[in-house]
Amino acid sequence: MPEKILVFTAWPYCNGELHIGHIAGAYLPPDIFARYHRLRGNDVLMLSGSDTHGTPITVRAEEDGISPREVVDRYHPRIVNMYQRLGITYDLYTETDTENHWAVTQDMFKTHLANGYIYLDSMQQLYCVDCAKWLADRYVEGTCPYCRSEGARGDQCDNCGRTYEAITLIRPRCKHCGGMHIEIRTTEHFFLDLGKLNEPLLAWINDGKKEHWRPNVINQTRARLESRELRGRPITRDILWGVTIPVPGFEDKRIYVWYDAVIGYLSATKEWAALQGNPDAWRSWWTDPACRAYYFIGKDNIEFHAIIWPGMLIGYGQGLNLPYDVPSNEYLNVEGRKLSKSRRWMIQMSEVLNRYDPDPWRYAIAANFPETQDVNFTWEDFLRRNNDELVATWGNLANRVLGFAFKRFDATVPQPGPFDEADQALLAQIGPTFERVTALLEAVKLKQALEITMSLAHEANRYLNLKEPWKQIKTDPTAAATSVFVALRVIDTLKTLFTPFLPFTCQQLHHYLGYEGALFGQSYTEVLHETTRAHLALRYDPTGATGRWEISELAPGQKLREPAPLFRKLDESIVDAEIERMMRGA
Repeated sequence: MPEKILVFTAWPYCNGELHIGHIAGAYLPPDIFARYHRLRGNDVLMLSGSDTHGTPITVRAEEDGISPREVVDRYHPRIVNMYQRLGITYDLYTETDTENHWAVTQDMFKTHLANGYIYLDSMQQLYCVDCAKWLADRYVEGTCPYCRSEGARGDQCDNCGRTYEAITLIRPRCKHCGGMHIEIRTTEHFFLDLGKLNEPLLAWINDGKKEHWRPNVINQTRARLESRELRGRPITRDILWGVTIPVPGFEDKRIYVWYDAVIGYLSATKEWAALQGNPDAWRSWWTDPACRAYYFIGKDNIEFHAIIWPGMLIGYGQGLNLPYDVPSNEYLNVEGRKLSKSRRWMIQMSEVLNRYDPDPWRYAIAANFPETQDVNFTWEDFLRRNNDELVATWGNLANRVLGFAFKRFDATVPQPGPFDEADQALLAQIGPTFERVTALLEAVKLKQALEITMSLAHEANRYLNLKEPWKQIKTDPTAAATSVFVALRVIDTLKTLFTPFLPFTCQQLHHYLGYEGALFGQSYTEVLHETTRAHLALRYDPTGATGRWEISELAPGQKLREPAPLFRKLDESIVDAEIERMMRGA
């Protein structure tokens, strides 16, 4: 019976384009995971959207002299387009500035308020005297109160990942005017009572069902809850961009972005259901205990997804499923430096996809997934991964075997003769490798799954170098046919194992091997109209998908198609050229 797999990704701020760190941390891993489960025949729903609210958007709007909505209209389509080019297959990628999301957010706010998990209180907040403005989180920066890093934001430090109140910043300065004439003043806001949720969350995290969680996630979450330091956290701000507060008298404030963004997981599911013509379809994904919900995030988002969002769901009281897993990645650095949009040190994905094919990027990023520790990505490594592993190992294996079979065996899978010891040894590796990769993908150990897959490709190349069917055919055509058949069986299985990682080239290989149809369905964009807004969405349609997660049963006599190289070799000069581009940007 198919399993129900609900895949969520963190909602990126829609104030700029995404870089390689975003992709490695939160967007490529869930696509690989979702594609694997689709091949398994499971029911998969992968959802997210652009986070269009909060000060990151208003800061960008002020810098560019446009409205916040115009910022969203500029960057949301670019993000959608980049995802499609990279092959990220969302069942729905939407945004938070929609009638649907506002309604779901306001409903949760009112329910939390009615259930006693939201209260009204006064708080201290930074105020710029020169600008006569309240300084919401992104409008102030200073020195982190924990790690003493400079340039820390008002809500979270990019260096150490800690969250805090803006008033604890050391030497705060206003991002409007750059001045330090800042006062701490009192203002009134609504708070989410996380302290009341501490014990229910601790009981949940210690329920004995989190053995599959990554150590950094479970350890950080448990330590935070066991400290019993959770307290009320403000969920509104003195800004005019965002979801309005459904309580009279607060027209000059808005629900703040960290509260409204995580609600997007629920609102996106409801939007997807409505688009299916069945508004209640969301319920089976959120109330079926057998449905497993995975939240793919970066490590700076652990507290929001392993504590705050589960707490919000508990406080909502509708019997909705809590996260099954929160696969959090560490940071991906580039050329020894921390990625930063503000400091312009980044590899912007939409830009590099203009120069390089998507699968080499998917491969190089996946091979460097920071699943357990920070990883340093280099352009030299990208070149090596492409030329040595994709071109010389995997691509060359597939192309030379298929090309030889197409030319010397009448474009068909040849009939093998008796298997000798070497044939049997290679064929015997297929099953265990397949089982091992399957187990690793199930456990969201994607980087290791890719390594094991590539190791089988190396073994197949060693087998070919031993057999040399291009020589065998001159003296023993049956032995050559056997060697080619064995190699094709391995290549066909490798195609399946590589498919979640390399969907574009594996689709080509699927065609060359003589199969019909698409491994997956299609991904497409459309404009979705709501009551007062229209927005662009990325959607996945599984119709016509032919891919299956199974060991090759390629039969003798199957017709092959003339192959072409799957990958192109890159010149060594790209390394210096790309580093120079980054230096100019910085």
